[in-house]
Amino acid sequence: MELVLGFDFGIKRIGIAMGNTLTGQAQPLAVVNAIDNAARFKQIGDLIAAWAPARLVVGEPRHPDGTEHGMTLRCRRFANQLHGRFNLPVTLVDERYSSAVINAKRGQIIDDQAASIILQQYFDDHANNN
Repeated sequence: MELVLGFDFGIKRIGIAMGNTLTGQAQPLAVVNAIDNAARFKQIGDLIAAWAPARLVVGEPRHPDGTEHGMTLRCRRFANQLHGRFNLPVTLVDERYSSAVINAKRGQIIDDQAASIILQQYFDDHANNN
């Protein structure tokens, strides 16, 4: 069994979810709201130290037709930074519709829920590949 953390990267906030390969179920964990990279990675590092995941999963946004946009490259850079800082394997997961399926009220912070959907997608894809 491996513990896995999932990330929904955003410029203002980063949603984080957790789950494990035994149950294959993701759940929201936290939202990182730090302004600068040092504070963001400090909070992420604290969560990684507390949960000791074996793998990290990062949502990779794309246009509905699958083409890349500005956030695609930012998310890839974030994934590379996670790998470089924490020396853990990082998997990118298509997140095209992660926020769209959440029934949220205006102004509600849903980043951790979006991360949970991204991580669940990873588990579902991983289960189908075994």
